Amino acid sequence: MKLLNIMYNTRKKFLFFITTYLFCVLAVAQNDINSPYSRFGIGNLSPRTNSVLASMGGVGYALQNPYYINFKNPAAFAAFDSLSFIADLSVDVVNQQLKMQKLEHKDAFAQLGYLAVGVCFTKIWHTSAGIMPFSDVGYAIVDTTKKLVVPETGDTYAITNRYTGTGGLQLLYWGNAFKVYKGLSLGINLGYLFGTINTSRFAEYNVSNALNTLFSNSRTVNGIYFSGGIQYQVTIQEKHHLGFGAVYENGIKVWSKENLLILNYMGTYSPNHNFDTVIRPAEKEKLKTIKMPHIVGGGFSYGYKDRVLASADVTWQNWKSFEMPNNLYDSLKNNIIAALGVQYVPNPMSSKYFNKINFRLGTRFASGYMAINNTPISEFAVSMGFGFPLRTISYRSSVNIMFEYSRLGTIQNDLILQNNFKLSFNFILQERWYQRRKLD
Repeated sequence: MKLLNIMYNTRKKFLFFITTYLFCVLAVAQNDINSPYSRFGIGNLSPRTNSVLASMGGVGYALQNPYYINFKNPAAFAAFDSLSFIADLSVDVVNQQLKMQKLEHKDAFAQLGYLAVGVCFTKIWHTSAGIMPFSDVGYAIVDTTKKLVVPETGDTYAITNRYTGTGGLQLLYWGNAFKVYKGLSLGINLGYLFGTINTSRFAEYNVSNALNTLFSNSRTVNGIYFSGGIQYQVTIQEKHHLGFGAVYENGIKVWSKENLLILNYMGTYSPNHNFDTVIRPAEKEKLKTIKMPHIVGGGFSYGYKDRVLASADVTWQNWKSFEMPNNLYDSLKNNIIAALGVQYVPNPMSSKYFNKINFRLGTRFASGYMAINNTPISEFAVSMGFGFPLRTISYRSSVNIMFEYSRLGTIQNDLILQNNFKLSFNFILQERWYQRRKLD
């Protein structure tokens, strides 16, 4: 008689997940986003949702499912199967188009999505942990509209300002959900927010013997981040499923340390040939704080058996309360996000594989958390996705593919329209946990 230890096999597969995740980190580490709007605040915000829900417009406040990890609402972790272990990994490929009235630029890059795991410890206590992007910064802007007038001669010279930025923030979270009553669950996420944002501005003058100037700022961010959620699920006549959910993220303060460098140089800048350093901070600089916005969200869901699922979410973000020293946040404003998504499975109990495929559609609209030239930078997105079961590999595992088109900004008022085409690949591993299977 042979003994097959399912837990041992699960650990091996989880180790494979970790190795794949680290490989993806190395593979995409040199690929940065290219978005002029990431210059404001802490950069372009990540949706912080899994690929399944992203293909449904990013909904999730009211959804519970034992076969994926919904980290939009920590109360959703209560759906984890007590005998299963879940691991979730995703990678994104983005094709981007930046457009102005007479200019256009195209780019493509890869992004690491997230890595998350979930498990049930007791009948009432379920937990999840993972890492995901919180915001991304990546831009290169050249501005030649400014002029320099010499008072003595009246001569006019062009000034070229070059702005660059890289980096972003990551969120390492540990979430816990508790079943407090039949259909009612509460959840809390304890997160660690960390990362570095690097920004530079070059001011170059088209004047002989003039000194050009570089302003360089490297900002390191770290701190504790909290969020809490509640969900209520009810089934009517064993066919109709209703869900309600709400989430609150506290506008706490996180630590920030800046390394500021200002120097003058002549000709083309080279890091090895600085002409004159104007200011360089001491090695020990006082820590400053960044005040994060309050975020409140709520949602509703309806499901018919296991075939049809529809959900709608609304989110309010208080970006007017955001504060960060020496950065562009005066243009930030409160943001409202509305999302709607549907999922259809022809027949999950069918013996035919096609009938088990998940078909998903969604849309999302955001009023925009910034306003430039008195113009709100709103966002609109549509998405679609497919979920392919992999039951021949392991219990309830799946591969999910998501395609999303999003439009950010406008070409009006000398602004930039940003079109994003995102293709996301997601692998969900679900294994039986705490069980041994005997084979003769």
